[in-house]
Amino acid sequence: MTSADEATIALKQIKDAGSGKSVLDLGWIELLDFRPPKAVIRMKLPGFAQNQRDRLAGEIKNSLEALDGIEQVQIEIANSQNTSPIGQAGHGQPAPMQDIPGVKKVIAVSSGKGGVGKSTVSVNLACAFSSHGLRVGLLDADIYGPNIPTMLGVSDKTPEVQGEGADQKIIPIKAHGVSMVSMGLLIDDNQPVVWRGPMLNGIIRQFLYQTCWGELDVLVVDLPPGTGDAQLSLAQSVPMAGVLIVTTPQKVSLQDAGRGLAMFKQMNVPVLGVVENMTAFVPPEDQTKSYALFGSGGGKLLSSQNSVPLLAEIPIEMPVQEGGDQGQPILKSQPLSRSSKVFKQLAKSVLEELEKRTSDVF
Repeated sequence: MTSADEATIALKQIKDAGSGKSVLDLGWIELLDFRPPKAVIRMKLPGFAQNQRDRLAGEIKNSLEALDGIEQVQIEIANSQNTSPIGQAGHGQPAPMQDIPGVKKVIAVSSGKGGVGKSTVSVNLACAFSSHGLRVGLLDADIYGPNIPTMLGVSDKTPEVQGEGADQKIIPIKAHGVSMVSMGLLIDDNQPVVWRGPMLNGIIRQFLYQTCWGELDVLVVDLPPGTGDAQLSLAQSVPMAGVLIVTTPQKVSLQDAGRGLAMFKQMNVPVLGVVENMTAFVPPEDQTKSYALFGSGGGKLLSSQNSVPLLAEIPIEMPVQEGGDQGQPILKSQPLSRSSKVFKQLAKSVLEELEKRTSDVF
């Protein structure tokens, strides 16, 4: 007959995909009631590990059922959403707003619709801040479409997790002078994230407050498109220095970007300015030429209608797309390109906007 000690040894073989530590060492097994022929397990996962729930439960069940004398394994999943202030942000129940220890400024990058190059702007803006000598973090809060690991060339890496239970901390991955965390580092490439609002809010707050950011001058947060739970969760969680609104020149993009801009104003988040992406195509054979494929003047119109500055007009260059696919931001791969120069100026303009609003920037 199998003993409780043998069951414990079996559970020690069930590992977290991120840290490589066992579910027992991490404190994720809240109860082990071992009474052959039945075993009852209560598992409690932090928000960032929820995507592993089904895998871990299946491995635990198979491991215990293989033991001599065990005929039934019952696995209970404890609710981890309200175990600490970090997980309490939900619909109608915002947790108290709090600073991130060690982080001086939080800047969000948002767009009204997908496909406008928001993540490309976030990655290259973070790299541009780093090139200005700042200590930079990048939080990929686009939980449903996390592309930043690919753009930084770290999609094959898994962040380390330190500590146990409520004291667990995620160690960010460093690339191109930027410290980054993303849902994309915690799930398989083809694995969908099917979560409702409260769980989404919980993981964003854990990325904010349970990551070992260290001392940062600026944390750039790449938001998902639209005006939904992620935007509300961020605005209600942490004091933000401001937000950038990314748009393309065409009318449909302006309409959506305008809604997003209005939402942040309504939530009293400072709008630092508008970034127009895909302003014009620059052919690789002649960088003196450009072609406005999607119209022109949209970013300027949006900024003037809302009395905020137009901070940058970023051209379309083939190395931008190529660098994003290869994990080499254009700011690093081709620092003398037109786009790189615009991104560097964008970082400088953002810093200038921050200086206008506060005297203790960096």
